[in-house]
Amino acid sequence: MRTIPPGSTIGVIGGGQLGRMLAIAAANLGYRTAIYAPEASGPAAEVAWRWIQGGYDDAAAVAAFAASVDVLTYEFENVPVAPLEALNPMPHPRALAVAQDRAAEKAFVEGLGGRPAPWAVVDDRARLDAALAKIGAPAILKTRRFGYDGKGQARLKNEGDADAAWATIGEQPAVLEGFVRFDREFSLLIARGQDGAIAMWDPVLNRHDDGILALSIVPAGIAPDTVKQAEALARAIVEALDYVGVLAIEFFDTHEGPVFNEMAPRVHNSGHWTIEGAVTSQFENHIRAICGLPLGSTALAAPRVEMRNLIGAQADEWPTILADPAAHLHLYGKGQGRPGRKMGHVTKLVF
Repeated sequence: MRTIPPGSTIGVIGGGQLGRMLAIAAANLGYRTAIYAPEASGPAAEVAWRWIQGGYDDAAAVAAFAASVDVLTYEFENVPVAPLEALNPMPHPRALAVAQDRAAEKAFVEGLGGRPAPWAVVDDRARLDAALAKIGAPAILKTRRFGYDGKGQARLKNEGDADAAWATIGEQPAVLEGFVRFDREFSLLIARGQDGAIAMWDPVLNRHDDGILALSIVPAGIAPDTVKQAEALARAIVEALDYVGVLAIEFFDTHEGPVFNEMAPRVHNSGHWTIEGAVTSQFENHIRAICGLPLGSTALAAPRVEMRNLIGAQADEWPTILADPAAHLHLYGKGQGRPGRKMGHVTKLVF
């Protein structure tokens, strides 16, 4: 176990809104944050101590950045694994390798006793026909890599949609997932320290619009036995990966128990409510974990917490939002809003 004292510099790969909120949490604990990203600037630039521009695939530049900081982490999972493997970031790159490939991720979770939706690997157009024969339709075709917020996906109502779906995802290696009948979608956030200590927040009920998270609510109203199963899988995942930091896992809530959807080896949009809604936020506990500090309490700060994403022009509603004295507004400094772009979020504590 390696303790990083306050006054040290935390290096974050990625300079988006997650890097921004990590930098704020780090500053509150007395740390400086350096950002490494391919862009010239970004949401984290306004609050970070230093910004280094460089490509994620530039191994020499990434290594030089790592050598200039006291501990290294990342806020964006779609970064090349190879340049990081010798640099010992937290979480370890093995978590990235699993999460970046949907087929590897599902196989990994099944090996731990988890239950994903029915699935099959689709390497080419012929394999899509075979997968449909096995799984049936309706189904959803997802690229194995680099899909998020509904990108890299195509729905198939029946076998006749196969050609269009294959074209929609750019004829890339994919997985076909069968539809699951579920009551709700929820996520579970877990933090694991260098010493193996584990802390989990209450499950979060998630509602999506066009594949993008729109609203998160705690408590989620999930049956206790379902929560117990989801927590057991979360614990198994972080222990199998020897994970350090915060990990998010998304589930479908079904009558047969939780069905694994996907995981994100980083702080997560569905955990933004923890900034005001929990004793210790996901961002602070991630900093605590990677710096070898004790994890903070994940207890709720109010009986009910609601977090709404501000997508595109919704961020222009800030005067109305601030007129509500119970609203906690977070804007990410992204400038002009675009359809589908996360511009901020607003959290409300309900007593």
